[in-house]
Amino acid sequence: MVLSLPVVAQPVPAATPAATQDLFDGKTLAGWMQSDFEGEGAVKVENPFRDGRGAIVLEQGTTLSGITWTRGGSLPRTNYEVSLEAMRLKGSDFFCCLTFPVGKSACSFVVGGWGGMVVGLSNVDHSDASDNETSQGKEFADGRWYRIRVRVTEEKIEAWIDDEQLVDLGWKGRTISLRPGDIQKSLPLGIASYMTRAAVRDIRLKRL
Repeated sequence: MVLSLPVVAQPVPAATPAATQDLFDGKTLAGWMQSDFEGEGAVKVENPFRDGRGAIVLEQGTTLSGITWTRGGSLPRTNYEVSLEAMRLKGSDFFCCLTFPVGKSACSFVVGGWGGMVVGLSNVDHSDASDNETSQGKEFADGRWYRIRVRVTEEKIEAWIDDEQLVDLGWKGRTISLRPGDIQKSLPLGIASYMTRAAVRDIRLKRL
């Protein structure tokens, strides 16, 4: 006689959480350097910032001011998210231009450009954020934190401000690049403002 053994249900392995890395310790510029833009404003850490946790302050320059990540060799090129909070303190142009890797190239998510309202990617098929299909208008207030998140997968570039999705671009077969000029100094990952005093904090990278 053949005995049938009872089937014992095997536990389902718990999903491995995506690895999230803090890129700003709230106290120092460890891992970052000033981008060395021509005419840039100073960069400093204020902790506490406005009675809250630490933030990186980008002083207003004659053109761009910003920071660039110095540990680019460890950055993923796809299947990741970068998130941060940014605040416009003074000025009328973009207070956050987040430059990030996309496969073998790179792109920038512009927040509040071209007079303070334009949001979009620069560049898509050689057109910048004011001219391509990702371009949108949005009002921003001084002294308010905005949550910014960019996701890059093998198929798409997506971006959100707070809980509003503003970019959903399939990038296969498209030409993704940076605007010509000084923004190249933001590579491979950087945050810049333009003629605007800004603050950023809670910079994180999550691998998907």
